[in-house]
Amino acid sequence: MAKRPAEETGDEADALKGGERPLKADNGEEMEFVDEYEDEYESEEEIFEAGVDGQPDEEREAEERRDATDMDQQTFIPGRNQLGKGETLSPDSSAYEMLHTLSTTWPCLSFDIISDSLGDNRKTYPATVYAVAGTQAESRKAKDNELLVMKLSGLSRMDRGNDEVSDEDDDDDDDVNAEPILETKSIPLFSTTNRIRVHQVPQTDPLKPRTIFTAIMTENAEVLIHNITPQLSSFDNPGTSITQLQSKPVSTLRMHRTEGYALDWSPLVPQGKLLTGDNDGKIFLTTCEGGKWTTDNRPFTGHTGSVEDIQWSPTERNVFASASSDGTVKVWDTRSKSRKPQVSVKVSNTDVNVISWSQKNTFLLATGADDGVWSCWDLRQWKASSPDAAAPTPKPVASFSFHKEQITSIEWHPTDDSIVAVAAGDNTLTLWDLAVELDDEESQNTADVKDVPPQLLFVHYMDMVKECHWHPQIPGCVMGTGGGGFGIFKTISV
Repeated sequence: MAKRPAEETGDEADALKGGERPLKADNGEEMEFVDEYEDEYESEEEIFEAGVDGQPDEEREAEERRDATDMDQQTFIPGRNQLGKGETLSPDSSAYEMLHTLSTTWPCLSFDIISDSLGDNRKTYPATVYAVAGTQAESRKAKDNELLVMKLSGLSRMDRGNDEVSDEDDDDDDDVNAEPILETKSIPLFSTTNRIRVHQVPQTDPLKPRTIFTAIMTENAEVLIHNITPQLSSFDNPGTSITQLQSKPVSTLRMHRTEGYALDWSPLVPQGKLLTGDNDGKIFLTTCEGGKWTTDNRPFTGHTGSVEDIQWSPTERNVFASASSDGTVKVWDTRSKSRKPQVSVKVSNTDVNVISWSQKNTFLLATGADDGVWSCWDLRQWKASSPDAAAPTPKPVASFSFHKEQITSIEWHPTDDSIVAVAAGDNTLTLWDLAVELDDEESQNTADVKDVPPQLLFVHYMDMVKECHWHPQIPGCVMGTGGGGFGIFKTISV
């Protein structure tokens, strides 16, 4: 490599000392000096035209809009978008306060949560939950079906690492690190459980546990009533033995000729008052008097399809509502000698699978249909039809078509009058807040993502979810059952 001379020639040296630059190269060609700090633009007008980073503002804004559109297209919505080969969904732990999954030998189509004596409005961890469920064994193993009495304990809150630091962190270590425990007591059944519900008799003797009954609608059209008080007591009294007689039903009802799914206990009759509906469209009333279960052999009739769900009024002891595959919801009075509905409203052109009566605003009823639509209705707008003219068809207070598969479960929050939990056949369990109202100018979409209404609070993925319930004593706690077992969670949203 050639070395530069140690000294400049005279003319060049003088020019450099004077702050000038040589005008010619050694070969005599003109040279142009390039100032690396020179402004790229000669005027402010050119700068404004070029925008930021040399890109005109209009071009940059158009590109940002394209990027936003691409982002919307890439937003993965469970139940809408399909996972690619080898892809799996992982929950965002920052969105949950508590999240646990538990599995049983056979999946369960239905379950119910049992209120306990651990206190109301519980917010401490680890949490404990008592529940009952009925299994769905393979048809060739129907004799393996069971009624499961369950205690779920050690349900810790989410471990957020160092995201949350407080003076109580050391005390809360056990709350985070506790291992979930599932304890079960099983009662043999010989048929799949279509639906199960719990009834708790008020405690009269403080020295004795409350009597707790379960009612099961089975696939073979029987209604089984069990007293599960001994099984529940055994969880907290180790060594307690359960006799074979205590595992047998206290009553087996055979008034139905076909199987059914509709089942509900009256919340206003302490000794026990039960409604059951079947695929023939018939509804039977069973009551307990003096320890004896008696069914009125005169069914309530009026549905032209199967009875899919039943709900007692939370405030009127003689009033109940029923949903049917005929697309209607009917309201009945048990005192009616005709055994016919007082009000009938067509709420869907498909099967109405589930209904839920609000515990706080008792004039509100939620419905879920086979087309994925769930709606909220104001019962004050439902009028009885007269012999001369049919009553006008009311419109729902709110209606949502976010789910693209059948609604399998719906339930109002027990204490918040605007929150609803919905389970659907698209493998999602969603939470909604009807208190979110829209102005005419507001978007019908959430964060500009198409067809996601602002009332949608939370989407929880759950494989083949069939049923969901709020825990009445743990605010915001939701439990669901599906093909993959049980899930119990509490979000930061509710």
